[in-house]
Amino acid sequence: MKFTRRAIAPLRPETLRALAARDGWLVESPDVLRAGFGEVSVRVELASGLDTSTTTSALSEHELVGDEGPAGTGVVAFATLPFDRTAPGELLVPEFVITQTAGEAWVSAAEGAGDWRERYESVVAPTQETQSLRSLTLQPTPEEYAHNVALAVEILRRKEIDKVVLARAVLGSVPDAIDAAAIAQRLRVREPVCTLYSLPSPDGRRFVGASPELLVRRTGVTIQCHPLAGTITLPPNVAPDDYETWLLGSTKNLHEHAVVVDEIVANLANVYDDIDADAEPSIVALRTVAHLATRITATSHDLDAAPDALEVLRMLHPTAAVGGMPRRAAYDLIRRLEQHDRGAFAGPVGWVDANGDGEWWIGLRGVLLNGREFEAWAGAGIVSESDPIAEREETKAKLAVVLSSVLVETP
Repeated sequence: MKFTRRAIAPLRPETLRALAARDGWLVESPDVLRAGFGEVSVRVELASGLDTSTTTSALSEHELVGDEGPAGTGVVAFATLPFDRTAPGELLVPEFVITQTAGEAWVSAAEGAGDWRERYESVVAPTQETQSLRSLTLQPTPEEYAHNVALAVEILRRKEIDKVVLARAVLGSVPDAIDAAAIAQRLRVREPVCTLYSLPSPDGRRFVGASPELLVRRTGVTIQCHPLAGTITLPPNVAPDDYETWLLGSTKNLHEHAVVVDEIVANLANVYDDIDADAEPSIVALRTVAHLATRITATSHDLDAAPDALEVLRMLHPTAAVGGMPRRAAYDLIRRLEQHDRGAFAGPVGWVDANGDGEWWIGLRGVLLNGREFEAWAGAGIVSESDPIAEREETKAKLAVVLSSVLVETP
């Protein structure tokens, strides 16, 4: 298939966001808004999920003409991949992709796609308010979750595994069909340091959220990772400084964080020539919680030998930030204790282009939408020093962020 890329004047971010969030593909970091819309032009099946050997060469087979542009323009595929790395997924190239920074923009269009401006100009701004709760199911209940954490801590103390991330879900419904564009707009305001996403999920729902965690960004021979692990809840209307200082000195949280960083660095060392990681973690503060974070950069000396963004994703997912360590043993414990398929929660969300560049974020702080129904998840990293009640409250604080974008009052 033939695609044409053109430089255009920057557009209204609110309009682009609403257009892509409702029934397209939206990935919006604080620096770049990337919006896909229209029909699917190219579909790349991942029959065995990330265990499928597909690379981005499947995208480079398509012809691209027109203006020059940066990474993430031209032939761009989006995906929401399941947490289970073996579950089927697919890369989808929309008819139109608009990539916009603070002062520049590009549109890429599939041959025969028509005029993108008609779709853009027909967008209705979101006006839907948060709604009252009609029904609610907790899987597991808060008490059952704390019990699961206690069971996991006993296993961790026996040194069978180093870390496991346990999650819980909230399923509910509201009176009216939920407008994904309204949720995206609220999350953009409430979590401005996060990357906003609204993408179709493999099970036919729409996954909308604001992720704070960059799994991998690939630009040529260089990749960047920004893992988060180790968390403290921030009380409302209180200066966070003392809480953040405590987090930086917390033995339990530093241990939890180090497990994640060490695993990523070890995996990258198998492929990359130079790896640089912050000597000490820093703080990423969000609306209700603060996390320990470490920036990791890896560089290859040979572009031809540098893995593409999909290959790096295959190497890293799931990290110990959302799964555990060792990976297989932690995954088995998750399946045993959670007893409810995570689906897209904590799976990769993002994009990859025909040059192999791309960005993948972890699908956190999100809500899955299906008409009037919604499903939200939150997890906590469990190590041998974990307190079951504290971990339960951590997941409650994380859930509050996304649920407040849907509900008038959060449960």
